[in-house]
Amino acid sequence: MKPDLFEAPDYYQLDDLLTEEHKMIRDAARSWVKRDVSPIIEKAAQDAVFPKSIIPGLASIGAFGPYIPEQYGGPGLDQISYGLIMQELERGDSGVRSTASVQSSLVMYPIFKYGTEEQKQKFLPKLASGEFMGSFGLTEPDHGSNPGGMVTRFKDAGDHVILNGAKLWISNSPFCDIAVVWAKDENDRIHGLIVERGMEGFSTPETHNKWSLRASATGELIFQDVKVPKANILPGRSGLGAPLSCLDSARFGIAWGAIGAAMDCYDTALRYAKERKQFGKPIAAFQLQQKKLAEMITEITKAQLLAWRLGVLREEGKATSAQISMAKRNNVEIAINIAREARQILGGMGITGEYSIMRHSMNLESVITYEGTHDIHLLITGLDITGENAFA
Repeated sequence: MKPDLFEAPDYYQLDDLLTEEHKMIRDAARSWVKRDVSPIIEKAAQDAVFPKSIIPGLASIGAFGPYIPEQYGGPGLDQISYGLIMQELERGDSGVRSTASVQSSLVMYPIFKYGTEEQKQKFLPKLASGEFMGSFGLTEPDHGSNPGGMVTRFKDAGDHVILNGAKLWISNSPFCDIAVVWAKDENDRIHGLIVERGMEGFSTPETHNKWSLRASATGELIFQDVKVPKANILPGRSGLGAPLSCLDSARFGIAWGAIGAAMDCYDTALRYAKERKQFGKPIAAFQLQQKKLAEMITEITKAQLLAWRLGVLREEGKATSAQISMAKRNNVEIAINIAREARQILGGMGITGEYSIMRHSMNLESVITYEGTHDIHLLITGLDITGENAFA
């Protein structure tokens, strides 16, 4: 494994927009990734195994629920801090960021936002410390972009409900201790339920043979007459808007995270182009290679500005779902394009595990699809600017 020599590009001096605390939090995450993730991530990806040994480290840098208040075990940071941590994690690997993103935005966020005080006290501190790991059940085998069509249901049975159904493409599911599951009641109203490991009829088979997110554990959530106590139902909000608000938080993290993957590919390609010589000079001296690198840093800079402004708006409570969709779509697109161009700069070496580029490229093929596909996010922007619903 080559040493991690990553240097983050900051072409427009965006560090000047960050507080000293922001930079301290980011640098701590960056150092941890260099020390604890980079040396093991290529083997983990090749072996298709999530490295559970990094869970305590993720907790130590505040990656689990960065914005959760200290009274519930979180670090109580702001939205830009959350974004910066996700950026650094995805610079290491999209699967590592996915693990933290699901834990934070799709498990801890709904419990904090819509849970009872008892639920918050019971689950949030253990999730923040990494003692508990969580997953989020919304997508089903036949309902992805149309989650409102879900068929997972529960019915009243006294002091508990009976849950039946299945969820697919669930990050963290194979080892999760709890799952925040979205299901319809007998009146077709969607509610969130906290399903705990060990409940009879609850299983989490792992998904194998992935070419993408190989260092992340993906699986299913299967419910066969699972008895869920009514005390585990999130009472604060029902309807499809509840899980979608969680996805807003996760997509915000992805918008930042994708920049990390793009920066890693750019930094790798730039370093290689300066060192690799052909026809008697570094390939960085050739016009076509400079074109690739110049376009990369331009797109990264634009994505950084987009994410920073979105972070300010989200911290002020002003960011809309459509604005978050735009940032997620744009930043993942530039990242995957940069990964492909960077691979070309490295030539044949770009496909090997000696460099991170091909792993990033494969990972981003998932990121561009999950939590709202590329095309769906485009239509969300279209609806927002025209007022015309192209989904109907």
